[in-house]
Amino acid sequence: MTPAARLSAAIDLLAAVEASPRRPADAIANDYFRTRRYIGGSDRRNVSERAWGAIRQRIRLAWHFAEFGVAAPSARLLLAAQLILAEGWALDGVAQNYSGERFAAAPLSVEELGLLGRLVGRKLIHPDMPEGPRLNLPAWALPGLATRFGEALPAEAAAMEVAAPLDLRANLLKGTRAEAMAALAAEGIPTTPTPLSPWGMRIADRRPVSATKAFLEGLIEVQDEGSQLVGLLTDARPGMRVADYCAGAAGKTLALAATMENRGHIVACDTSAARLEGAGRRLRRANVNNAERHLLASGDKWRKRNSRKFDRVLVDAPCTGTGTWRRNPDARIRTNVRDLNELVLKQAMILDDASELVRPGGRLVYATCSLLPEEDEMQMAAFLERHPDFDVVPLPELWAGLRPDVPAPGPGPYMALSPDRHGTDGFFAAVLQRRPT
Repeated sequence: MTPAARLSAAIDLLAAVEASPRRPADAIANDYFRTRRYIGGSDRRNVSERAWGAIRQRIRLAWHFAEFGVAAPSARLLLAAQLILAEGWALDGVAQNYSGERFAAAPLSVEELGLLGRLVGRKLIHPDMPEGPRLNLPAWALPGLATRFGEALPAEAAAMEVAAPLDLRANLLKGTRAEAMAALAAEGIPTTPTPLSPWGMRIADRRPVSATKAFLEGLIEVQDEGSQLVGLLTDARPGMRVADYCAGAAGKTLALAATMENRGHIVACDTSAARLEGAGRRLRRANVNNAERHLLASGDKWRKRNSRKFDRVLVDAPCTGTGTWRRNPDARIRTNVRDLNELVLKQAMILDDASELVRPGGRLVYATCSLLPEEDEMQMAAFLERHPDFDVVPLPELWAGLRPDVPAPGPGPYMALSPDRHGTDGFFAAVLQRRPT
């Protein structure tokens, strides 16, 4: 593809994302490229990177256009503004790539040229920007993030703009971390051990690991180090009964099965049959044979029949995903305060339901990939007020028994990871124990 054709494709992809603001951008991109198989691998990366660049800077780009009285800039304008403000293109160079020639975007109109001309000489981060656009954060999330980070908010916001590395987890049912690293190195993929997770490996840049022998044979799984630590804190041991209550595609179920050495019993629960179907394929590839799947449905008596029968219940709750913005930049413009309020209520309901499964002396582990206190510490405070028979197991105490040679990622009582401080996605985890009767 010519540079102009790539740019035109990036505009089309961005327009598709803009047209479906409630749908994840990666799903839209998958559909886009699936129907355009003529776009080769290198072209696909170029198109994706250019579209994702504009998505990452969407809040700031929108602020610039709002200053000019444009409330809803088109994908054409957003891409052009990204080229000028973030990549340093001259207006003539932009216009030449909007030539209208074969496979190129249509020529810029007089009005579009006028708007873009006003951007020339401006900085992407403008001195007149309020805090939200300056930090590239949506207004609805600012109060919670400011509460979480205080003076460290600018550094954390900057870390959320950097593309995330690729983290992998060694499947201990198939081999050790050292064996997994050696297998990947033999396929030309160097890795380094993650500092906190005992099973993790990190790749500095994005690699197509799903085509490697190590992945296809189930020796490795793609999983952020923060997510791995949620599995670590669950402390599922051989012979236990464990419920992964919001299992999704079973990423954490796989980790729990490994710590249980395939002994005991795991029930991976979810409300989505499609997600559980995908979980089945992953469980088979990983050689997990101590897990079953259960579809949670209205009127389901499974929870009542299993009341107080589980040693561990993991609730990886649906959340705003603020901790994943560095790898899902579209989420910061897809989510709003109404979503936050609805999710807080949903999380509380899920916690109440899942807690019924925990036996006396057993543990409930609550996790989110959110950085917002409303979904994390405040959710825990409300739960403990409703359920006085649960107590917090402080992070330092728990960590000392699991990773005695590695400093805990924080003073506790909960685990709160962040991109700048820990180099992981933002993750929160709380471990609660039901008092023995």
